[in-house]
Amino acid sequence: MELEDLLKRDRIIRVIGFDDAPFVRHAGNPVGVAGVVCAGTRFEGMVWGKVAPDGWDATEILCQLLIGGKFLPQLHLVLLDGICLGGFNVIDLPLLAQRLGRPCVAVMRKLPNFIKIEAALKRLPHPDKRLEIIRRAGTIYEYPPFYFQVCGANPETIAQILTKLSDRGNVPEALRIAHLIGAAIIKGESGSQA
Repeated sequence: MELEDLLKRDRIIRVIGFDDAPFVRHAGNPVGVAGVVCAGTRFEGMVWGKVAPDGWDATEILCQLLIGGKFLPQLHLVLLDGICLGGFNVIDLPLLAQRLGRPCVAVMRKLPNFIKIEAALKRLPHPDKRLEIIRRAGTIYEYPPFYFQVCGANPETIAQILTKLSDRGNVPEALRIAHLIGAAIIKGESGSQA
């Protein structure tokens, strides 16, 4: 069923929200990634994976966590906490949407500062390639309190869905829980910044 139809019929929308766990920069250790499945705002399941810090495997790892697994057939939407995992391991949003066959949304808490991002990318190998992948994600839409990039769905529809998926604050519940779980696994307890 299309997202617009789910909204019109007030049906439950099942999503997965991915966020990376805290990590020590320049340590070289893999970075944990929590994927939390929610039906609306209710927690239903989880996947866990690891990506290379500032690497090139984020899109592939997310695909591996879902393709062939039990959750993908149930999902209507994939949410990401930003366009990168583990520093600047950039997710190819159009490719992710194509491979998963689901709309994919990179949600941001505020508009990114591209001057700072480009400066940070210059300290890494292949900064132009990373920036090109970021740009492929498309327009950043502003529907306060949400900022997001989307592939595979209408931005107005996504803005309505993000509101339905948010229970506390300005973050969809799947992303909020993924953030809390990642912090708890690494630090022994969840933080207050979710």
